[in-house]
Amino acid sequence: MITEETRERFSVLAERLRGEGRGGGRWLVLTHDNPDPDALASATLLCSVLRRALKQRATAAYGGIVGRAENREMVRSLHLEISHVRHLNLKRYQRFALVDTQPRTGNNQLPPEIQPDLVIDHHPVRKATLAAPLVDIRPGYGATATVLGEYMLAAEVRPTHALATALIYAIRSETQDFSREFAGPDKAIYDLFFPLADHRLLARIQNPRLPLSYFGNLHEALERLESVDSLILSHLGEVGQPDIVPEIADLLLRMEGKTWSLCTGFYDDRLYLSIRTTNPRADAGALMRRLIGRRGKGGGHGRTAGGWIDAARLGEAERARLQSAIAAKLAAELRKKPDKIAPLVLRPGPPAAEAPAAPPAAAVPGPAPAAPAAAAAAGPATAAQTNGAPEGTPPAPAAGAAGAPRNGAASEAPPPEPTPRG
Repeated sequence: MITEETRERFSVLAERLRGEGRGGGRWLVLTHDNPDPDALASATLLCSVLRRALKQRATAAYGGIVGRAENREMVRSLHLEISHVRHLNLKRYQRFALVDTQPRTGNNQLPPEIQPDLVIDHHPVRKATLAAPLVDIRPGYGATATVLGEYMLAAEVRPTHALATALIYAIRSETQDFSREFAGPDKAIYDLFFPLADHRLLARIQNPRLPLSYFGNLHEALERLESVDSLILSHLGEVGQPDIVPEIADLLLRMEGKTWSLCTGFYDDRLYLSIRTTNPRADAGALMRRLIGRRGKGGGHGRTAGGWIDAARLGEAERARLQSAIAAKLAAELRKKPDKIAPLVLRPGPPAAEAPAAPPAAAVPGPAPAAPAAAAAAGPATAAQTNGAPEGTPPAPAAGAAGAPRNGAASEAPPPEPTPRG
């Protein structure tokens, strides 16, 4: 249940902090911006370990927004104690920890001049991270929350039902129910904490009510699909929250015949990008960094990656060209032909209608033919009736014609037009 690596890392942390007591100062535990369930769970789990086992004062915080409906429901239903950094004074904190992120990656609110005291993450290690006094990077793990679950076991801290539920949902969402990039410790911690979770709240988190804007973004993404070979793409305009970009990238990857997906969208003067792939040998994180270059920040794992590009000074036309350029570069990186990227029509339209037949030749002017004797004798009212229908009723269509009654059904007059109301 607890790996030897975790025992050693936690022992080093515990010895250092117990020797200092509370004199070391207050801790601020930061996640990456726009935190996902793994980041939210990891921050609250670490704070619990610091408070309950190591007698430290600790606050969990994030930047950006908690945007996705599931994530908002997670914070609300589990009453997670996590604050936005804008509500905090960083001068009150003397110790800093990063979870599910690393220093100088451009996706967290740790000031660049501050060196974190502790970094716990499951993404590939960054050079700046190695300068931190305490580092625990597990790129082989499927979720950072798994590492913190092991820390709770090593600290002999029993999780509350809320924390256990947060941990379970973090592992499920990060590994997509163990369908991508997970390891043995992820499954072991999941199985151990699962009985402690509140499954009623877990169901509520997994099935939240969705705002109308979600369906608007989804509609836009489907209307803007493009594809070349096994790569599927969609470029969004302005989005209400950046989490919709990776959510749609996940969805697109489920399309038959597609092994790579890219979704982009603008939020708060940035172009957010998300890449997904089914290729277990891929390095999506390195690919994302090549796509972005020095224009922004990005990273990820083997099969998932995300990043952003500064678009504050770009006009509407320039933003569209940037999205197209990113798509073309990705296609080239994957050895596909960028010039073959074309819109993907989900539902082809009906076949073109046949040209109408030419009207008959105009009759030669001449005297009008005489009316039949019976009709002339009956008068105009009787002549206007057909098949015994009341006056004003159109003639019944011929058998087999469009609108004709089938199976011997009686022909009915159309309903009267409704009277307009003021």
